[in-house]
Amino acid sequence: MKTNIVKVNGMEIAHVESEKVIITDVQSAVDFIATVRYETGCDRVILNKDAITEDFFELSTRIAGEVLQKFINYYMKIAILGDFSIYKSKSLKDFIYESNKGKNIFFLSTMEQAIEKLSID
Repeated sequence: MKTNIVKVNGMEIAHVESEKVIITDVQSAVDFIATVRYETGCDRVILNKDAITEDFFELSTRIAGEVLQKFINYYMKIAILGDFSIYKSKSLKDFIYESNKGKNIFFLSTMEQAIEKLSID
């Protein structure tokens, strides 16, 4: 896991890169949030979707809701980067659409989009 700090509009955003899966369940998400906050002091994070278990994107597993609730509970905004067009589930597409309309959780395709969304207070 490699972390870079992006500074924009007086805010710091942690960009975490990992070639292996970091978030597999609720506990690993809590551990991730704690690690990012402790190591960087950031309350905003960008993470590639490959660092999240594929089960997350199968809404029937309930992992997505439980994991993202932890990000909300611990006041950590997150942008998940990747190609989400590969998923055919209408409910997942609706979930992503609704998340992107909010202020805390985003599913985006580019780093620039992520920085833009997370740099708004």
